[in-house]
Amino acid sequence: MEWKAKLLKWTREPKDYKTEDGKIEIITEPHTDLWQRTYYRFRNDNAPVLQIETEEKYFSFTVKTEFESKHRFDQCGVAVYLDSENWLKASVEYENEKIQRLGAVVTNNGYSDWSSTDIDASIKTMWFRLSRRENDFCVENSTDGKEYNQMRICHMFNADGAVSFGIYACSPEDSSFKATFKNPEITECKWLAHNGQAPDEEA
Repeated sequence: MEWKAKLLKWTREPKDYKTEDGKIEIITEPHTDLWQRTYYRFRNDNAPVLQIETEEKYFSFTVKTEFESKHRFDQCGVAVYLDSENWLKASVEYENEKIQRLGAVVTNNGYSDWSSTDIDASIKTMWFRLSRRENDFCVENSTDGKEYNQMRICHMFNADGAVSFGIYACSPEDSSFKATFKNPEITECKWLAHNGQAPDEEA
């Protein structure tokens, strides 16, 4: 499986973007976001997502992100978007002149959650690696594209068969910025099978 332009499909194609070999630029549009219900009580489902579909049960997807974000909640990263109520995203989200949120949102059956850690606002580059093992997913990040740190392990209840995965960028408030994605690569699964406690027997 390869990341090929002819295989990519937009969910909500943005007005302003460029695609080249090994690079994609998206200019975000104001008031675009992905979130479902939890805590905020609102439902936002209008961010552009560029994805490839696969039935492969085991793979890893790696991409470098560069972002000129400068307004609260500006964000870009990787995504697995199945439908409006089932998806995950991992990104760097701008907060203020001091910090950004490096985090992941998992949405199952119409309810989102968010795990995050604060990083310095001066960081403008991040690598992400998204891995699938059947219905389970792992998201990792790296500041140099070599050493990766685990961000999130999650289960997606509606990811039984084919899934779509790729990149996204959005600006939930009245702002816009350029997000650049470089060197997208699909490989064998880098998230190795667990070699500790044996799995329970299913009833």
